[in-house]
Amino acid sequence: MLHRLTHRAAAAVLLLAGALVAPATPAPASAAGAAPVSGFIDGHSHLFSYEAFGGLLMCGKPYDPGGIARALTDCVDHYPNGELAWYENFTRTGSPVGTHDPVGWPTFRDWPAHDSLTHQQAYYTWVERAWRGGLRVLVNDLVANRQLCAIYPLKKYSCDEMGSIRLQAQRARELQDHIDAESGGPGQGWFRLVTSPAQARQVVQAGKLAVVLGVETSEPFGCRQILGVPQCTRAQIDQGLDEMYALGVRSMFVCHKYDNALCGVRFDSGTQGAIVNVGNLLATGSFWQARTCTGPEHDNTIEPAGVLPDQIARLLPPGVSLPLYPPAPHCNTRGLTALGEYMVQGMIRRGMLVEIDHMSVKAADRTLDLLEAARYPGVISSHSWADPGFFARVYALGGMITQYGHDAADFVAEWRRTVPLRQQYQVSGYGYGLDVNGMGRLPAPRAGNAANPVTYPFTSYDGSVRLDRLSTGQRVWDVNVDGVANYGLVPDWIEDMRLLAGPDLIRDLAGGAEAYLRTWEAAAGSAPPA
Repeated sequence: MLHRLTHRAAAAVLLLAGALVAPATPAPASAAGAAPVSGFIDGHSHLFSYEAFGGLLMCGKPYDPGGIARALTDCVDHYPNGELAWYENFTRTGSPVGTHDPVGWPTFRDWPAHDSLTHQQAYYTWVERAWRGGLRVLVNDLVANRQLCAIYPLKKYSCDEMGSIRLQAQRARELQDHIDAESGGPGQGWFRLVTSPAQARQVVQAGKLAVVLGVETSEPFGCRQILGVPQCTRAQIDQGLDEMYALGVRSMFVCHKYDNALCGVRFDSGTQGAIVNVGNLLATGSFWQARTCTGPEHDNTIEPAGVLPDQIARLLPPGVSLPLYPPAPHCNTRGLTALGEYMVQGMIRRGMLVEIDHMSVKAADRTLDLLEAARYPGVISSHSWADPGFFARVYALGGMITQYGHDAADFVAEWRRTVPLRQQYQVSGYGYGLDVNGMGRLPAPRAGNAANPVTYPFTSYDGSVRLDRLSTGQRVWDVNVDGVANYGLVPDWIEDMRLLAGPDLIRDLAGGAEAYLRTWEAAAGSAPPA
């Protein structure tokens, strides 16, 4: 378990999970032509999503002023044994029926876990352990989804997406203040919100964690569409972008999960896709519209779905059922709308990073057209939700790609597959988008790891920190058994991948923070004057 430290003590040696460790010392940060920074980037996670979706869907917090016993508690509707937690059960097992031990602190018998999607996975001391192990840039996406909020029956907040985004930005500032107070005062903590690449470089040079705010929401600025009619204007988009920029947001998605007034989305597959498709009907007045693709890029296949949970099926109007679709491969017929083009151009003018994940291939293709015409490098694919056929165009622009936090063997396989592409475009860094607290599974234990398990304690990539098994309260985690049960086990996952891929993978991951900052610098430098 991490101990609370003063800034002076942290600068010397630390007692971390039972092992004596020293603080990481990254390479000097670089301006143009100087030595690059060194360290990992998580390009996509959600530390504050517990405040999203009405505020009662996600259980636990990344911190609470009252301490860990208040922060890491289960949702009220999960007591006494989890059998009423239908959403947790369904996302974990595919069935709304199930049980779990709701007690978090101090026993943590059943959660956090790599496959438990509604329980807090990023308590701040766990994030601290990841930072000690080499994390240097974290993109924290403020997230909201009006329709998921409406579907879930319990809530303490309205389903207004922008209200949720504002609240999460406030929580990010509160966590920074909390860590500062533990570390000796304002500006002294290891968790630093940054709003420019120059500021991020200074933070990383100081050996701290640069936290960039992004936004991943389904209806930015209220830009939903109903039966094809947009519910927002250019003026609302300008006002919304200005507000987000003032909040410190520097990266945004244009659409997410449901078609909106800006763009069509990349489909989800299987039963989860069927549920999201019902949400699309409720949000827009129509199901997804798909055609059989004729080009090489395509959206995810809309597969024949299993049985919908009763809680979802009853939301369908009487006599309405899921539609049948033409043969795969499937492409969303909706692309980037005129309002969507206006938003992308507005992000270019403000030097913001444009996320193409979750866009339909038709929308992503048009977005890349706009970025190429403007010679704008600020484009990101942060968690494997874009067609790989676009990666060459992203790299050619000077953009950045971070892979979803897959299991160790799958992550290594995708890294290897894309090595020639990065070599072609002279991209030296690679990253991951763990999507923590994003209702996606974290890396599971590596299959067949008995022959070459992670052995504890192990040394961080730069040799500065020795890490023993992570413990919190009465629970001790082992990546060989538990996978990435929480964010604190990210260094263990990276060590697991080192065993599979050797130093080349670690070199590329250690160049991830630098690669991201170069993309951000190029975007900020190419944006026209305000």
